[in-house]
Amino acid sequence: MRFLRRRLLHSVLVLATVSVLAFGIMQIAPGEFASDLKLDPRVSPATVAALRTQFGLDRPLPLRYVSWLGSLLRGDFGFSFAYNLPVRALLFERVRNTLLLTVTAALLAWCISIPVGVFAAVRAGSWFDRLVGGATSMLLAIPEITLALGLLLLAVRTRILPAGGMTSARGGHGSAAAGVLDLASHMVLPVVALVAASLPVLVRHVRASMVDVLGSSHIRAARAHGLPERLILLYALRAAANPLISFAGFSIATLLSGSLVVEVITSWPGMGPLMVESILARDVYVVVGAVLLSAVCLLLGNLIADLLLYAADPRIRMEDAA
Repeated sequence: MRFLRRRLLHSVLVLATVSVLAFGIMQIAPGEFASDLKLDPRVSPATVAALRTQFGLDRPLPLRYVSWLGSLLRGDFGFSFAYNLPVRALLFERVRNTLLLTVTAALLAWCISIPVGVFAAVRAGSWFDRLVGGATSMLLAIPEITLALGLLLLAVRTRILPAGGMTSARGGHGSAAAGVLDLASHMVLPVVALVAASLPVLVRHVRASMVDVLGSSHIRAARAHGLPERLILLYALRAAANPLISFAGFSIATLLSGSLVVEVITSWPGMGPLMVESILARDVYVVVGAVLLSAVCLLLGNLIADLLLYAADPRIRMEDAA
């Protein structure tokens, strides 16, 4: 399939560019992992020099990048200076935790935005449409960090939900059902923050797409022929599916970037806290590996959206066959 091959080639080129930029920026940034050790009078210059040689920090930048590519092909993603472990051992558990948040938030956000946006488009100009417009405008005006901090303050004051973390101290010592409930209670705060941050854009996009379709000539012709409103709405939603599917890939990028901030605030053990700690420690390979895996997740989401668009739009299939 030519369409799929083009998308895969594009993804490989994007990943290569991301790896070069991330590696180059981290390497040319001022300071390195051994910089803080130089300030400690208990550590001799010979020890610092030996550590720089051990970690390859005294080698030229192109050689370090080639060496990192070799470790990437072996599946190690480099070596963490701060944790003294292969980066793979640090990343994959954190990626799983981040995906648990983002996938849950994406599903909830789309399940809410589609019916709300469709109903607002059908009742355009009504009190419900104005209420939705006002609520989305208010949410758009609130930064993600402020929203997450407000929810965290609410959890601390009310003590209804856990104020941070992924599990409680007693969560892993009960039954499997108790562990799932404990995990779900810890997910509420970050998931609500992510859904509330992404919902305004999604609702407005669904509403705009449906308004365009409902105002088209073929929908007016269908109503003139007396077709039931339910069938008309189903047909309009199918006609509006193309821009919605295309926008799904963009929404994944928004959720991934937003989740990094929310994870740090709510102490969720995902990619966000690991990236912050690694940047402060100048742990180059952990940062580059985290950025690369985030790009992989984003590209996978866009690839799924492209495949859904390929299945939904016959024009793309005809162009691919031609």
